[in-house]
Amino acid sequence: MAINNIAHSVSAQKRISTVVYHVLMVLASFAMLYPVLWLIASSFKPNGDIFSTATSLIPQNFTLEHYLTGWKGFGGYSFGNFFTNSLFVAILSSVGMVFSSAVVAFGLARVKFKGRNFWFVLMIITMMLPGQVMMIPRFVLYNAMGWVGTYAPMIVPNFFASGFNIFLIMQFIRGIPRDMDEAAKIDGCSWYGVFARIILPMIVPSLVTVGVLTFMASWEDFMGALLYLNKPAMYTVAYALKMFNDSSMSDYGATFAMSALSLVPIMIIFFFFQKNLVEGISIQGLKG
Repeated sequence: MAINNIAHSVSAQKRISTVVYHVLMVLASFAMLYPVLWLIASSFKPNGDIFSTATSLIPQNFTLEHYLTGWKGFGGYSFGNFFTNSLFVAILSSVGMVFSSAVVAFGLARVKFKGRNFWFVLMIITMMLPGQVMMIPRFVLYNAMGWVGTYAPMIVPNFFASGFNIFLIMQFIRGIPRDMDEAAKIDGCSWYGVFARIILPMIVPSLVTVGVLTFMASWEDFMGALLYLNKPAMYTVAYALKMFNDSSMSDYGATFAMSALSLVPIMIIFFFFQKNLVEGISIQGLKG
């Protein structure tokens, strides 16, 4: 009888702990999501209600006017044009980063060559450099190359990999048994064959992670657009939102509406690639 009482007591404590844990997680999630929820709710409120009912997440006077007004854009260009520009830059940047990072990571993780450790250390050092340090040298270089005023400075560097993404993919590759490489070589595969047929299919989660992170960084890149784009027709969403806010300072509703729409592509990507993204960030790799 005493044993049963103890078991029931322990079970009750576990249930209470579980309930408390989930309640705390819900509250923490709501606290983190509240700014986004407020932004979306405000985009459906008339301008006069945005700040007068700021604490309410439910619009009292629902309206879609801000989306219609905001979509018209400014300078003769709609936000459809800005979304297209951002998608163009983000997709090409993601493709370039995934391919180049995978190739470099495979070389550093699998291929033995002279100076490999030196190049690995050099790659790690590049991760320690703040982006602000390279901002002026890059601008001077790209300006001398005639790239300022084009998308090249925002896309081309992504085709030469980055230290963090290389390191991320290397961790996955190192989790793959080398016996598979040797077996593929015995069957007549070159290093290119090993990479394409053995390694790539097994590191998909890390490739998806690199692609999603690169897409997000390119989509949200305000500084790059500010430095290198000088024509309204070429503006990306991040830069267009800033310029739109300057050109129509009092129309907060339209600004919030376009800001809410700018979240849609990121949400779609997370929805479709959530499983691979979580696995890639956890850096599990293949367990031998």
